[in-house]
Amino acid sequence: MTTQLDDALRGLVSPVMKQSAEAEHVPCEKVRDEVALGHAVIPYNPIHAPSRPAVVGRAFGTKVNANLGRSTVRSGIDEEMDKLSVALCAGADFVMDLSVGEELEAVRTEMLSRCCVPLGTVPIYEALSRASGDISGLTPELLLSVIADQAEQGVDFMTLHAGLLAAHVPLTKKRVMGIVSRGGAALAEWMKNNDTENPLYTRWAEVLEICHAHDVTVSLGDGLRPGCLADAGDAAQFAELDVLGELVQSCRAAGVQVMVEGPGHVPFNEIQMNMEREHTTCDGAPFYVLGPVVTDIAPGYDHITSCIGATAAACYGASLLCYVTPAEHLGLPTSEEVRQGVIASRIAAHAGDVARGLPGARTRDDAISEARMRFDWEKQFELAIDGDYARARYEKTRDASAGEDDHCSMCGREFCAVRTSRRIHDRTD
Repeated sequence: MTTQLDDALRGLVSPVMKQSAEAEHVPCEKVRDEVALGHAVIPYNPIHAPSRPAVVGRAFGTKVNANLGRSTVRSGIDEEMDKLSVALCAGADFVMDLSVGEELEAVRTEMLSRCCVPLGTVPIYEALSRASGDISGLTPELLLSVIADQAEQGVDFMTLHAGLLAAHVPLTKKRVMGIVSRGGAALAEWMKNNDTENPLYTRWAEVLEICHAHDVTVSLGDGLRPGCLADAGDAAQFAELDVLGELVQSCRAAGVQVMVEGPGHVPFNEIQMNMEREHTTCDGAPFYVLGPVVTDIAPGYDHITSCIGATAAACYGASLLCYVTPAEHLGLPTSEEVRQGVIASRIAAHAGDVARGLPGARTRDDAISEARMRFDWEKQFELAIDGDYARARYEKTRDASAGEDDHCSMCGREFCAVRTSRRIHDRTD
């Protein structure tokens, strides 16, 4: 039973569950029961207290996360705050600050103050930054100190690569892309250099004490996720997953909410297997996936390659989709690329919810179809996932010559199939 559920039963944070339940149009008891089982989480650090909390689990709508954060060579506080605003306006349910380099606490402080949704981090990034990027300066004490500092600051959930063990590192030698996770690669190098085990794993009990004290949700990182199709489904990926399954149980025993991160780059035909294997191995803990990206040949379009995989993932088992922007594999995303990434993932999340028959998922689809049949353009824009873009695109080539909006420029009035269908219906009546 999680700390958050304990509090809810005592009436301390029941408004959070109630708010999440209202957003999902389900009874509060359903949220409570799913959280109690560990099949759902509500990342919510009371210090941050996001005004738009969200529940993550298969019993509820698929959610979308947007990764933000400065790099060591580009961006700063102002640019990242602009990206945060764009991500929230585009409909992101969660945000992660993946900043590295300087001013990390300042960036995170500003982001927490402006972020109305749960905010996550990857603590090892700050730990390495405090060590000036030198892996030799990383210590277990430093890593634990950063986790504690971020929890006290109000971070709602943290990616912790505790399942990557020293025995797993040799399994990556045959990979084409090796270890593509920044946190996973850093820990693997630290273990090799020090000839010792992952400090997050050996001192896991201390980590859970910190998370329990601040109601921080653990997001078990997949440090060995495949970074290309050739590496998908290998021994390294699934060896780590088995350990993540063990860590899920330890989190639950400690009263800490937990979700599990997943791949990565995966051939489309292997996505269902990956989702089902995670569900079994991790006892139904919510699955948080990056994509998956289904082909490696489309740099600049990976918001599309990931959207394809994310739709299948949402259908077969994922509860939270981490967006991928067009800049993936190329550089730090711009604000516009952040918007495109969020919209693409929201499309995938919605399509997955429709495919699995989630109650009410298709309501907007049916309503927009009825609006199209009536040529009610404003209603279409209101219901569209990106109505502002849809309106601008319609106006760009609108045929105003006839003086009526009963067609678009694709077919014109004479060849419009919808107009023809309406005439057929009228004659049938």
